[in-house]
Amino acid sequence: MTIVISFLTGIILGIVFSLLKLPIPAPPNLAGVMGIVGVYTGFLLINTLF
Repeated sequence: MTIVISFLTGIILGIVFSLLKLPIPAPPNLAGVMGIVGVYTGFLLINTLF
């Protein structure tokens, strides 16, 4: 449920930022998003193994 709420909150904030003509506080392309996912995955991997 937390994931769904986070996703919906992100959508709402994306709409607000777009309507206010503000830059989004996140990478504007898939490569940037995948970098964040990679950092998080690496963090989880190390914490799981050690």
